[in-house]
Amino acid sequence: MELMIPVGQDIVWAEHLAGDGVPIVLLHSGVGDSRDWDRVVPGLDGLRLVRYDVRGYGRSPQPTAQFTLLGDLETVLDQLALDRVLLVGCSMGGGTALSFAVRYPQRVHGLVLLCPGVPGFPMPDEPELDAEYDALLARRDVDGMVQFALRIWGGAGADDAVMAQLRASIPAWFDQDEYLRPTAPVYNRLHEITAPSVVMAGDKDRPILAAVAGGTAARIPGCEFVWLPGIDHFPALRAPQAVTDAVLRVVGQDVSPDIS
Repeated sequence: MELMIPVGQDIVWAEHLAGDGVPIVLLHSGVGDSRDWDRVVPGLDGLRLVRYDVRGYGRSPQPTAQFTLLGDLETVLDQLALDRVLLVGCSMGGGTALSFAVRYPQRVHGLVLLCPGVPGFPMPDEPELDAEYDALLARRDVDGMVQFALRIWGGAGADDAVMAQLRASIPAWFDQDEYLRPTAPVYNRLHEITAPSVVMAGDKDRPILAAVAGGTAARIPGCEFVWLPGIDHFPALRAPQAVTDAVLRVVGQDVSPDIS
């Protein structure tokens, strides 16, 4: 079932598929929209699934008011009356999942994180890349931005699905900054996460992002780390079976939340 869910004065497109077991919430990256999960969803048939497009991405209208990714996730879950969920997040979505797990540990059954972005990770300065990005942004150069993004995040090469994902994200890059507020740092709090967790990363992704993934897995107690040869920043498109298998492993772990 497709929905338009109110988030403050804006709305987001969402899909809610009825099924059994703990609800699974799929959070897309900043280089695509929720169609990133199209090759994973069939392998989760029969389970309860939710995915949505962040404001300004894909089928969600551009924001008109300030918002946070964490706040919108909380709103979507509350609107759907989902008390405890398994969060599956890629890149930007992985950062949102981690932020939610730190803020609301009792609501998280588990985490599957694909090349996650992590608020508070000490990323190195990259002035040349920043300048190139800013110049493309100033010109609103869609084709140039797609090629820039492919070079940075598409190390395994172009295909139709990856190119479509990049094009779905560009409008948000152009128009979101005025409204998107940063999420509080969580990198130094990852040791607080007790939910079963899997972190996945590929050797065709940027080395710094592989380092983020490795550092994240090392800080989450008991976290499983999965290395994906030949995979870049689009693991749900490039290796959907590996992602599906990881989700099913975590779905099967029944760990009661500590609400003391």
